[in-house]
Amino acid sequence: MLGLGLTQLAGGQAAPDPAAPKEAVIKAAPAPVAAKATIGVTIAETQLVATGYRASKLLHQDVYNEKGEKIGKVDDLVVSTDGNLSTAIVNVGGFLGMGKHLVAIPVRQFTHIAPKAVLPKASKDELKALPKFEYTA
Repeated sequence: MLGLGLTQLAGGQAAPDPAAPKEAVIKAAPAPVAAKATIGVTIAETQLVATGYRASKLLHQDVYNEKGEKIGKVDDLVVSTDGNLSTAIVNVGGFLGMGKHLVAIPVRQFTHIAPKAVLPKASKDELKALPKFEYTA
């Protein structure tokens, strides 16, 4: 008898002693689960992440038209409530933060967002003519 209602089997394994009281037998607790959801990234999700773009690399990159002319700079990115990238906030004016003119451009209008942001058929003047975007919060 090993104590706590266990007996030793051949090979050093412990087994419940049939003569021991039922409450003395120790049972293994189930592994903890946080709200029954997997926490972290699965291997399959890691592969998807590896094919995406980091927001830190997209922010502050120059925006060009299809002619290769620089027409602005990505100031911010907006993620919609469904988790998709929806809008790029583009700075089309100013120098060193002075005279900033921000405009909101739906991401679907870009032909590329990385490694180079391309907004076809746009010019700096056309973007400056758009209503100024202002953050609400």
